[in-house]
Amino acid sequence: MWALRRAANPLRNHGYHFGATRASFVTFNIFNVNVEHDVHAPDHGEILVGSCLLPRGLSVGTSMTKKFFVGSRDLSSHAGKKTTDEIEEGFSDLGNSFIADIEAENDAGQEKDEELMSGEHADELPGEASDHELPFSDSESVGTDKEKQMQNRISDTSPLFEIILETPRQSVKSAIDKWVQEGNSLERTEYYIISSNLRRRRFYGKALELSDWVEKKKDFDFMERDYASRTDLIAKVFGMFEAEKYVKNIPESFQGELVYRTLLANCVFAFNTRKAEEIVNKIKQLKLPISTFVCNQLLMLYNRSDRSKVQGVLKMMEKENVKPSSKTYSILINIKGRAGDIDGMEKVIGTMKADAIETNFQMQAMVAKHYISAGLTEKAEEILKEMEAGDLKKNRGVCKDLLRLYASLNKPDEVARVWEIVKPTPYLGELLSLIEAWGKLGRVEEAEAVFETILKTWKKPPPRSYTILMSVYANHGLLSKGKELAKNMSQSGASVGPLTWDALVKLYVGAGELEKADSILHKAAEQNPKARPLYNSYLTIMNKYAMNGDVHNTEKIFHRMRRIGYTGGLQQYHALLQAYLNANMPPYGFRERMKADNRTPSKAIIELLSQSDPFKKTSISELLD
Repeated sequence: MWALRRAANPLRNHGYHFGATRASFVTFNIFNVNVEHDVHAPDHGEILVGSCLLPRGLSVGTSMTKKFFVGSRDLSSHAGKKTTDEIEEGFSDLGNSFIADIEAENDAGQEKDEELMSGEHADELPGEASDHELPFSDSESVGTDKEKQMQNRISDTSPLFEIILETPRQSVKSAIDKWVQEGNSLERTEYYIISSNLRRRRFYGKALELSDWVEKKKDFDFMERDYASRTDLIAKVFGMFEAEKYVKNIPESFQGELVYRTLLANCVFAFNTRKAEEIVNKIKQLKLPISTFVCNQLLMLYNRSDRSKVQGVLKMMEKENVKPSSKTYSILINIKGRAGDIDGMEKVIGTMKADAIETNFQMQAMVAKHYISAGLTEKAEEILKEMEAGDLKKNRGVCKDLLRLYASLNKPDEVARVWEIVKPTPYLGELLSLIEAWGKLGRVEEAEAVFETILKTWKKPPPRSYTILMSVYANHGLLSKGKELAKNMSQSGASVGPLTWDALVKLYVGAGELEKADSILHKAAEQNPKARPLYNSYLTIMNKYAMNGDVHNTEKIFHRMRRIGYTGGLQQYHALLQAYLNANMPPYGFRERMKADNRTPSKAIIELLSQSDPFKKTSISELLD
């Protein structure tokens, strides 16, 4: 577990690092910022901040003084309310394992998804190794070894699972019918595990066909969790509109918080701020419990779209007595770290320690990354040593992150040292991290050698291996090599999706072929409308147009992003405003435009607006006046 201790080094006079020392309490205000919002009072006694309902009487700019915010008192869960977690305790052990396995995938990819959807990368989609999955529980458990063994055994031996894998999606239901006609039956436990394994392989369409068959056959009654799972699959396969239509047809007694949190998670993943806020308001209007999961989703969303709303979520948690989880703290640490507020990040870590929250190496890796970004290399190195825990052979799980982080610290010898430990039996994730690491260090030939190892070891290498190497080529301006790799990827039969498109965009933009990058992305979006290009792909092109002062094409990309649902981020507004500034064109009505879109200008945008104000008085103009 992490602990706080004062550092003797002058660089750490006001900082903390991780060690093993006694717990301590700290008093501070994590997110005390002034927020400019239009606030009005609806008839039901609550106020709207942005579009998120908060209890009346809470001013977004006021100071927070309770434990989650300053460490002065404990929080409790909703008294007298039966939460989703309590309901789920009635499920079978295998049912809980099903939930836990999905959540475990989400835990493992939380930090990556944070970055992916922030604009630094963007959301991954089925077919390209996304770690995103919907957790159906706030629980931090990952299931017992016995449960996992049983799940793997059923998935490995189930004839029905094999049949569904080999059957085209449109024929899944008829294949199940035939299987049943042959004297077989599908029990709830096997249904859960087959569905879970289909999800893990990202066969969402097939999982949806299975769910549809089970719901119509009524061999066993659907529970709220089953309806939530089906809602999630519909959202993934057909989109939010169809998912919302389905929810309206769910029996009213099962339209609970679990179903709505499912809708919310998909809205957040799709970066749809307005719809996400509507769903949270719906949860409150239905008087459903506000869970930690719901608050975490809002925090992740506002981290990417409008950080001025983060404080409002924290106040809602305080008012509703929502207890923060390790995920909550992980999100808050990331928000502070990415904003460059290292002192604030360390204060969040202090409050987390005071709450006796256990931590994991993913969170340590995140903090180390933020220290590196802030130039605090000594602090980062201390964390990496703590992650190693003295014996990497016994602590193998951290190697994947260590390879990347040591590369970010420009320590090729440390990268080589970690690689020597895993080299006898490397995991795929470690090999992918090594490609990234050598790429960061400028050692392209070593990165290519690792890629060749993957090609020789796996009959069908994952698309991610191609896109990572392609990103290495893009970062080093190796256009011809990138083109050749893309051609080989296509010939290999690997699925091409948003991550590949993003790598190609970076490749061509880096080579100065901006129009070609724009064309690639436009064609990709038209050819496969279900696989939405990454937010970052659009932003990469948009920023380049803005840098060139090309207002027309910057506006074109901006509207293209809005058309496919990327409406939440402030980065696209910043890029658009920068285009006007670089073109020496006054952005008339820009504030009003953002207000109409329910977006609050960031400090950077306000500063740009000040620079571009055609009526701004200068020292000369004041003299002339």
